[in-house]
Amino acid sequence: METAAAASLSFPVISMEKLETEERAVAMEVIRDACENWGFFELLNHGISHELMDEVERVSKAHYRDRREDKFKEFAARTLEAGEKGDDVKDVDWESTFFVRHLPASNLADLPDLDDYYRQVMKEFAWEIEKLAERVLDLLCENLGLEKGYLKQVFAGSKGSPTFGTKVSSYPPCPRPDLVDGLRAHTDAGGVILLFQDDQVSGLQLHKDGTWVDVPPMRHAVVVNIGDQLEVITNGRYKSVLHRVMTRTDGNRMSIASFYNPGADAVIFPAPALVGDGAAAEENEGEEGGMAVYPRFVLEDYMNLYVRHKFQAKEPRFEAMKSDAAPIATA
Repeated sequence: METAAAASLSFPVISMEKLETEERAVAMEVIRDACENWGFFELLNHGISHELMDEVERVSKAHYRDRREDKFKEFAARTLEAGEKGDDVKDVDWESTFFVRHLPASNLADLPDLDDYYRQVMKEFAWEIEKLAERVLDLLCENLGLEKGYLKQVFAGSKGSPTFGTKVSSYPPCPRPDLVDGLRAHTDAGGVILLFQDDQVSGLQLHKDGTWVDVPPMRHAVVVNIGDQLEVITNGRYKSVLHRVMTRTDGNRMSIASFYNPGADAVIFPAPALVGDGAAAEENEGEEGGMAVYPRFVLEDYMNLYVRHKFQAKEPRFEAMKSDAAPIATA
C-alpha cells in the first residue's frame, strides 16, 4: 500500500499549457488516471490571472476578518465548551461559510454583508471559473470518447442551465483538533468542483487506498474533484471520493469551492456510449456485459436525499435512487 506521504508526492498535477503542445497526450493521460484512480487533480496555468486570484484571496480573507470572525468565535467557544464537558461535537464542522449562487440566477446582489467591490471581484472570478469548468468537462468528454459538449448538455437539463455556485469558507485555528473536524468526510453530490484553496495552510485530505492523503496546497492552482453525478454518467469509470478538512492549531485556511452541477431538472443516467459496447465494463469490476450499473433519476430528487445523508456513504444513496426509480420523460 502506498504511504500517505508518497501518495501526496505523486498527487496528479497538470499544467494546462501542455494541452497546447506535443505533450498533450501525456497531460490527457494524467487527467484520465486522476479521474479514475484519485477523483481529484490539480491544475496550473489554467488561464485565470494570478492578479485576480490574489485579489479574490485578499478580499475574502478581509471579509472574514471584518464581518465573520466575531460570530465564529462565539460558535467556537460554545463548541469547545460542549466538547470539553464530554458532549459529542463530531456532528459539527469547524468552519465559517457562506454560499454565492451564480446560475441559473445570481444571489450576489442580495447577500447583505458584502460590499460592492467584493461583489464585483466575485462576479469576475465566477465568470472565469465557469469557463474553466466547461473546458474541464470537454477534456473529460475527450478522454471518455464522448461527443464534445455532451456533459455540458446533460448538465443543462431542459431549462438550458446548470446549477453553479461558490462556497466561501474559512477554517480558523482550533485549539482541540481531537474534538472536531473542519469539515466531516463526504463525497460531493454534484458534477465537477473547482477549488481555489489557501496555499499556506493545508488541511484538505482525500481517501485513497485506505489512507487519508493530503491535497497539496499550490500557489495559484485550481483543484478539481469529481462529484457523484459524474460517477453515474460515466457508469463508474470516474469516481467521486471521500474527502475532509482537518482542523489545525495554527493558520486560518481559506477555501473557495465552486460547484458546477447539473440543473435541478436534469435527468442523470449512464452515458449510452459508455454502456452499450461494454467499454466501461472492461475497466471496472462489478460491471457485467456493458450493463448500466447506476440508476436514472432527476438531479433534484438526488439532492433532496443528499442533504439528509451527506456525511454517509454514497452507495446507499445510489441504491435508494434505484428503488425509487419511476419512468422519466426525457423529451
